[in-house]
Amino acid sequence: MKVGFVGLGIMGQPMALNLARSGRSLVVWNRSPHRVEPLRDAGAEVAATPAEVFAVAEVVILMLANEDAIDAVLDRRTERFAEYVDGRTVVHMGTTSPGYSRDLAADIRAAGGKYVEAPVSGSRGPAEAGELVGMLAGDPDDVARVREVIAPMCAEVVVCGQVPDALLMKLAVNLFLITMTTGLSEAFHFAERHQLDLGTLVEVLDKGPMSSKVSRAKTSKLLADDFEAQAAALDVLRNNQLIAGAARAAGVASPLLDACLALFTRTVELGHGKEDMAAVVHALRERSDSAQAHQDAFHQLQ
Repeated sequence: MKVGFVGLGIMGQPMALNLARSGRSLVVWNRSPHRVEPLRDAGAEVAATPAEVFAVAEVVILMLANEDAIDAVLDRRTERFAEYVDGRTVVHMGTTSPGYSRDLAADIRAAGGKYVEAPVSGSRGPAEAGELVGMLAGDPDDVARVREVIAPMCAEVVVCGQVPDALLMKLAVNLFLITMTTGLSEAFHFAERHQLDLGTLVEVLDKGPMSSKVSRAKTSKLLADDFEAQAAALDVLRNNQLIAGAARAAGVASPLLDACLALFTRTVELGHGKEDMAAVVHALRERSDSAQAHQDAFHQLQ
């Protein structure tokens, strides 16, 4: 069985590399051609267009940035859409709104194809190590087939039910990730402004009960002032917006998420969208600087 992989970004490229290195017969495509070279070196076939991927692959994985990118690749709402998906299994591994995924599933099935949601939990590091956690939703037979396909990319795979429950599960997981990382960045900023030794803070956190792979990765970045993206702030903002939208639609209160939404919006406005999500500390620093400036101005007036 030949597998297609479309979308070789921060996450997609290492995920596809793990598939290629597992011996899977793989054909890939990416809008930016330079991203395909490591896949070519690993033995994957490189397609010139998405249409070439669908022409030869039985299962096509989409790891794309947003809904518009997916629709463009699939030529959705054109006659070519049915030609692409008929008789094939389309696996949506990116993060979109659950409603979009539900509608896409209906369109693919109506055109004779099969559809499985398979979003993942994890950032670039786990993607490179093949240690992502996959969440699957769809018809049981289709899920079983896709589970075997994505195994080289994942340490664990969890079946979540029918579409769009895997994406809803991903949004719930990301709500925790976003609020946790923002809280960690705020704790780091608090210690920074109180002139505490930041290395000691990291030592205490690493030795305590709240230590995790995420906390260790993010404190390492904050300590080194290194914001090379594992999960880019702009992508986190988009996830935040998706979660907020799903919360509003269901009448769910999300006060912590809403605070994070404002902070990540500002982080991107400040020019840190391509940096790691730990760069939210820049928005926190700006708020502190602004508050201090207002306080100083008030004292000068007295």
